[in-house]
Amino acid sequence: MNTLLVTGGAGFIGANFVPGAVADGLRVINLDKLTYAGNVDSLESLSGNPSHIFVQGDIGDRALVRALLDEHRPDAIVNFAAESHVDRSIDGPAEFVQTNVVGTLSLLECAREYWRATKGDAKQTFRFLHISTDEVYGSLGAEGLFTETTAYAPNSPYSASKAASDHLVRAFHHTYGLPVLTTNCSNNYGPYQFPEKLIPLTIQKALRGDELPVYGDGKNIRDWLFVGDHCRAIRRVLEAGRVGETYNVGGNAERENISVVKTICALLDERRPLVDGRRRESLITFVKDRPGHDRRYAIDASKLKNELGWTPTQTFESGIAQTVDWYLDNHEWVQRVLDGSYRMERLGT
Repeated sequence: MNTLLVTGGAGFIGANFVPGAVADGLRVINLDKLTYAGNVDSLESLSGNPSHIFVQGDIGDRALVRALLDEHRPDAIVNFAAESHVDRSIDGPAEFVQTNVVGTLSLLECAREYWRATKGDAKQTFRFLHISTDEVYGSLGAEGLFTETTAYAPNSPYSASKAASDHLVRAFHHTYGLPVLTTNCSNNYGPYQFPEKLIPLTIQKALRGDELPVYGDGKNIRDWLFVGDHCRAIRRVLEAGRVGETYNVGGNAERENISVVKTICALLDERRPLVDGRRRESLITFVKDRPGHDRRYAIDASKLKNELGWTPTQTFESGIAQTVDWYLDNHEWVQRVLDGSYRMERLGT
């Protein structure tokens, strides 16, 4: 593959994926609407690079998507574009349906037209890779793991909208033959994550010495995946994944939310002690739980390991230390993000 059309490439995962793809010699057409979570500052390392073409626009703008496909003739589409925060979906589900369902449908229809008109080897090797989430599977009990055959049972407007988009991707393969791939990942963390998610939000509040809100009893469990490992998995699936298949991507790092927060507190106490000498763990405050809060997610990524040879390179301990250090070293990026409409307030109540 020489050229990718990447949607949502200025968001958290996209902004980690795109520079790596360009560094490996790929040409990337980066289409992003630049909503609150999209940030061109995250792509500053690619400024002036002719292999990165940034276009501000909506995946639902069919005329724009068709024009980009016709002009640049990508070998694959990688679809990161999505509204992705559960709390925001509780406040406003319609926007999630519009982007994640209607927008994905529009992109699929453009991809189908483009693929049908493509000739020869380029048609055989074209891929549409859809990036999704483990939240579509619902909530696990104390035991077990999500596999690629786990029944969908979404419990939030966000996960319901992603489940719908996953089903559309599957349907376009089985109905029209579109060569699709889907990945369902566990909770990502790392550089460039918008500070409404647990880890960057906790880092910013802890640095300021603010209270650290933790939902419910703090014992909700997530499988944490370092974003760099996720990007490696996406590249591997794009290169060698079997058409029509789904691959789960997990970090083998189940942690209770309270454990994650305490780990961040300890790392910051070592690196940036509070001037009054308090330990940051004393700032933890338990707050009313999120409506419909899933208790546990955990991924079985053995299919990805066995078929494509991918395993995570980061433990949670190494990845979270890198993440804390990145936020400490990139204060200006954080401040520019927080200059927008988000002020680390609670949403989805």
